[in-house]
Amino acid sequence: MKMTRASGTLITYALGSCVGICLYDPMIKLAALIHIMLPLNMEAGRKNPMKYADTGIRETLKEMEGKGARKQRIVAKIAGGAKMFDVSGGGSLGTIGQRNIDSVHLVLKREGIRLLHEDVGGTVARTLLFDAETGTAIVRSYGKPEIVF
Repeated sequence: MKMTRASGTLITYALGSCVGICLYDPMIKLAALIHIMLPLNMEAGRKNPMKYADTGIRETLKEMEGKGARKQRIVAKIAGGAKMFDVSGGGSLGTIGQRNIDSVHLVLKREGIRLLHEDVGGTVARTLLFDAETGTAIVRSYGKPEIVF
């Protein structure tokens, strides 16, 4: 997770089955970008909470509120969650992208954060850029036009 206020661009690369989550308080122009790898934190001791949708989003919201953000103003934009692995036998590895998307949706809803836009699913990796001044997100994928939202 990275955070900045009023200026700068946050970037995360190689969003395959992972999901990038842009959280933004437009009133104070506080921007955070999380790169989550897995839907739920099952890690003993929770040493790396930002890797997981459930603990990563909640921890980031706490840090944002500590810097003056108000939860009711924070909005989200997400990208990623592609199906990167074609796994035979119905194993869970092949559905990790969709499980990440579902977990992000659920946590955002439970936390009362409005999801403004998403570019999720598919079979290609993405790069996600997030502008702290404007709250604009840009998604880049190989062989596809940029998506701006």
